[in-house]
Amino acid sequence: MPDKKLPLSWYRKEQVVTLAQNLLGKYLYSNINGQLTGGIITETEAYAGVTDKASHAYNGRRTTRTETMYHEGGISYVYFTYGMHHLFNVVTGPKAVPHAVLVRGIYPLTGCDVMLQRTGKKSINYQLTNGPAKLTKALGITRQQNGISLSGNTIWIEDHGIKIAKEHINATPRIGIDYAGEDALLPYRFVIDYQHYIH
Repeated sequence: MPDKKLPLSWYRKEQVVTLAQNLLGKYLYSNINGQLTGGIITETEAYAGVTDKASHAYNGRRTTRTETMYHEGGISYVYFTYGMHHLFNVVTGPKAVPHAVLVRGIYPLTGCDVMLQRTGKKSINYQLTNGPAKLTKALGITRQQNGISLSGNTIWIEDHGIKIAKEHINATPRIGIDYAGEDALLPYRFVIDYQHYIH
């Protein structure tokens, strides 16, 4: 059976906006404490490094937190926000180009019983993981998984051959980044048109 994991070379292209779109329809998996969970990526946001006022690395900012973004693409960038939520990002681009894609939503398919247990919910549907904080809770992703390779067996992304037609992708401004001025208006958020793909 061929390995469906995306190769590290897939993540190392510089076109972060294109990569954010191309992640739609891919399968995101986690194997935390021996519990396999995952689903289809349905929503992403691109963050274009040093030139993007919404990016943690805008203007070349380097801190203990953002240093992960400057590594070669193909690793996780997990940060803690609002004192309560973990958010999972895919680092993309070559080394020293701090691009990242925030994974904002998945459709839950694998390990649904585990996801229900982690979230305290009673039924499996898209509402379980249709937000960046919801999906990390369901997948068991925390800061402990920051900076790990997506070619390993803890968090990884697979290509199952699903191609999302461009007319079924909605591009909108990103959410919750009013501080970014004119860059808050960039159409860097991509969402699958659920009427065609999510039932």
